[in-house]
Amino acid sequence: MKTALLAPLIAALLLSSAPAVRAADQPAGAAAPLATIPALDAKRYMGTWYEIAKFPNSFQKKCTGFTTATYSLREDGRVDVVNRCRRADGGTEVAEAVARQLGGPSSPKLEVRFAPAFLSWLPMVWGDYWVIDLDPDYQLSAVSEPKREYLWILSRTPKVEPAAYEALLGRLAAKGLDMSRLVPTTQAQ
Repeated sequence: MKTALLAPLIAALLLSSAPAVRAADQPAGAAAPLATIPALDAKRYMGTWYEIAKFPNSFQKKCTGFTTATYSLREDGRVDVVNRCRRADGGTEVAEAVARQLGGPSSPKLEVRFAPAFLSWLPMVWGDYWVIDLDPDYQLSAVSEPKREYLWILSRTPKVEPAAYEALLGRLAAKGLDMSRLVPTTQAQ
């Protein structure tokens, strides 16, 4: 399987810094920590999610749309990940990974590894996957990482209600994400 598609689940190894966000209690120029949701019910999060929009990234450059991420909980508590998208030639790009929760069974902070298992001991092969917004019904989610360089908006359906989407964009902007970078993903209707 190719690992070029790291779609919604990899927030990979970051080389650039995100825009600084000033918190009221921090000095000018200091980046406010990115807030996650309080807790994640991993079992409810499992299943297929459609990518609605993302910040452009190099590892999804072959994807022209129809991007999904399917998560399956393993017996050991880790999560199997299968990301798919359509390429310009009509073929499908597939990437498989494993994710692990950090800090306990309700932590919204995960790490994901698309590299082969024998490299899992290397810290650099794990990328942050932080759930930073999630509706109570587990239908609309936003995933990013501490530097805010990557962002994915995910939904259980290929299309999102405009009012819910706009409200989410407002919450993400308030968290210091540069919404001008957001690119919609083509999905089947």
